[in-house]
Order: sequence, then structure tokens, then C-alpha cells
Amino acid sequence: MKEFLGSRKALSPVVAAIILIAVTVAVAIAVAAWMGSLTIGFMETSELTITDIVFTVGDDTNGRIAVMVTNSGTSDFTIVRIRINGENAATWSSGTSNTVTPGTSETFTITQAVEAGFQYAVSLYDIDNTMIGASVATA
Repeated sequence: MKEFLGSRKALSPVVAAIILIAVTVAVAIAVAAWMGSLTIGFMETSELTITDIVFTVGDDTNGRIAVMVTNSGTSDFTIVRIRINGENAATWSSGTSNTVTPGTSETFTITQAVEAGFQYAVSLYDIDNTMIGASVATA
């Protein structure tokens, strides 16, 4: 019986450890890739950019500031407040909707006094009262 066990060949402990580590790393990579593919669809990006500001010089009743925005993210933006130089814009409207959907552009028009040569800081805020876009331009 002793002769039978002595002739048996086995893996050395070093080779066995290397195989176990390689299998563990391969399984970890596979699980990480699988989890990443599950969560990628749930991640939304938010990116609203003010692409242009156009001024129409006038007094309180006929001055205009047209703010063009583009949503290049994956989630909707609903504009609920616009601030000009730190003050809430009293009168503003959009072309079609206050919501800017992904991949679209919208123009928001603010009615207020506009003087040539002055700088205007425009800030847009969403439903959560978070500033989602800002720009400074000169009339």
C-alpha cells in the first residue's frame, strides 16, 4: 500500500496557488463586467449648456434677452426660475415648453430693460432649485 501512494503524482502547492488566484481574478472580472452592464442604463447624465444669449435693447417694456440652451445629457431639465444679475426675472417665456428634453434645444425669452454695453449674468434653475446653467454676456 505504501508503494501505491508513493507513486501518485500531484500538483505542487505553488502551481495550485497560481491556478486558484487566476480563477479568482477571472471570476471577479466577469462579475464586475456583469454588474457594470446592469447599472449603465440606470445612470443619467445631466448637461444643460447655454449656447447663446441675444439681446434686444429697450426699456422696461420692450427689452429682451433670448437665452438659447441645449440639453446634451440623458435626463430632462425643467426650468422654473431664471435670474439676471442675481435678481429673479419677472417675465420670461419659452418657445414651446419649460422642459428641455435630451438632445433638444430651447429658447427662453426674458422681458426686461436692456442697456447696450452692460454685462448680464444669466442663471437657470430647475425644480430642485439647483442652478443648472449660467453664462455672462454683454449687450
